[in-house]
Amino acid sequence: MVTSTLNRPTLVLNRSWQPVGVSTVARTLIKVWNDSARIVDPESFLQHTWEEWARLVPDEDEPVIRTQWLRLKVPEVVTLTRYNRTPRNVVAFSRRNVFKRDAYTCQYCGCRPGSEELTIDHVLPKAQNGRSTWTNCVLACVACNHRKGNRTPQQAGMPLKRPPRRPVWSPAYARHTVRLGSWSKFISDAYWNLELDE
Repeated sequence: MVTSTLNRPTLVLNRSWQPVGVSTVARTLIKVWNDSARIVDPESFLQHTWEEWARLVPDEDEPVIRTQWLRLKVPEVVTLTRYNRTPRNVVAFSRRNVFKRDAYTCQYCGCRPGSEELTIDHVLPKAQNGRSTWTNCVLACVACNHRKGNRTPQQAGMPLKRPPRRPVWSPAYARHTVRLGSWSKFISDAYWNLELDE
């Protein structure tokens, strides 16, 4: 139980309160202990040092870390005390990230049948030397993928809903698949234009 709590995600903001990453609770608490981050209360937006956070009494229904001496509230958001840049994180090309980029939606007909009924389609088919890249792969439902076959969208008369592009990094692409409700107060809607529900 303690291990799973320490591996929960925490949103990391820079000094300007822009999202720059997602970390585990364990790594976050080390940053707070070392005074390189402050825990942000998502309700009041107050920032807390380690000592201040340790003095807060957690509610009965919220997750906690129990030690021999205290019950520590689990932080959901932190802000870095020294870092004010926005990193240029690169979103790795992967099946999971293509599903996130395309919001679990067929890029030909626009349906959302569920992840089991979606495939990754090569816009320029492999049979025509198409490669597995951000700009050549899209989600397609099984029916559209079968109908398109080894043709380009133009050859099949099946225009794409939007051209495939490399996505800009946002917390939605972090390794953690959990998205906490409190994060919406710190992240614009543009970051969450991705449907993460599978």
